[in-house]
Amino acid sequence: MPTVTDRYRFATRLNSFRDRGQPVAELLRAVARVPGLTAVELNYPQHLHGATESELREILAESRLALTALSLRFEGREFLDGAFTSPRAETRERAIRLSQDAVDLAGRLGVPHVDLWMAYDGFDYPFQVDYGRLWADEIDGFRRVAGHDPAIRVSVEYKPVDPRRTALIRGMGEALLAVHDVGLPNFGVQIDFCHSLMAGEQPAMAAALALREGRLFGVHLNDGYGQADDGLLVGSVHPWQTLELLATLRRHDYRGTIYFDTFPVRENPAAESAANVARVRALEAMLERIDADRLAELQASHDALGVQALLHEAGFGHDGR
Repeated sequence: MPTVTDRYRFATRLNSFRDRGQPVAELLRAVARVPGLTAVELNYPQHLHGATESELREILAESRLALTALSLRFEGREFLDGAFTSPRAETRERAIRLSQDAVDLAGRLGVPHVDLWMAYDGFDYPFQVDYGRLWADEIDGFRRVAGHDPAIRVSVEYKPVDPRRTALIRGMGEALLAVHDVGLPNFGVQIDFCHSLMAGEQPAMAAALALREGRLFGVHLNDGYGQADDGLLVGSVHPWQTLELLATLRRHDYRGTIYFDTFPVRENPAAESAANVARVRALEAMLERIDADRLAELQASHDALGVQALLHEAGFGHDGR
């Protein structure tokens, strides 16, 4: 069984390290000093402001961080009514072109993945939109971005609310329906643990559905209480659900970047990032102590108490200490 160190790359949220408007180069150096972090995922175009492409290449080489994804951020008031679903054709075209520019940059830099968080694609009031038109515009945008370069994976990152009161892509069901409707092999889904909780999902089940289709392209780990995007330390509120998600990733042999999308507002960001790495390693070590065959037997009979006893033994030992 491969170890956690060669199963995943670990990346963290770059903006967690930004407290004085530092340039991206300085932030990347700070991230590279955190033990266990070997990757970075940049917001596009947010993190490219003030840095040339050649400068970005230099600092990535210097820091030895792998750039594993670009995440779209639709900035500015023009997108408040929607990006791919804007009521204005010119805004829709700008949003699609911006996303295609990210795909082009990913191709030039050797980045395998572009993630689309459609923050403003949704609605706030009943009767505000034509749902069929909204969906058709969203799928058209996804298809045009994914079709721009078949070598680059493109994912949609779902979230049920915030900043819109109702997002168009609310959960894994809508995300996989979008995958079906787009119909391109390089279009998939990125799961965010907090977003999945907000959607009322069991994150492991949601991930299993995407993995079943071979369309889970990215994983954001964090934690929260389920009502909002809290961005707390990994496994701090839902340790068992986090463990189950990691077990599901392992069962399907998922390999890629685990991105810590956490918000250390009052905590030291480097220490918090290191704690996230340590927590995933500890949970992975716990998985090693679980008898996989016995777990499969218990799951086959839906034996809740038996599973709980098995997990308790792996986590706390026979006597509970």
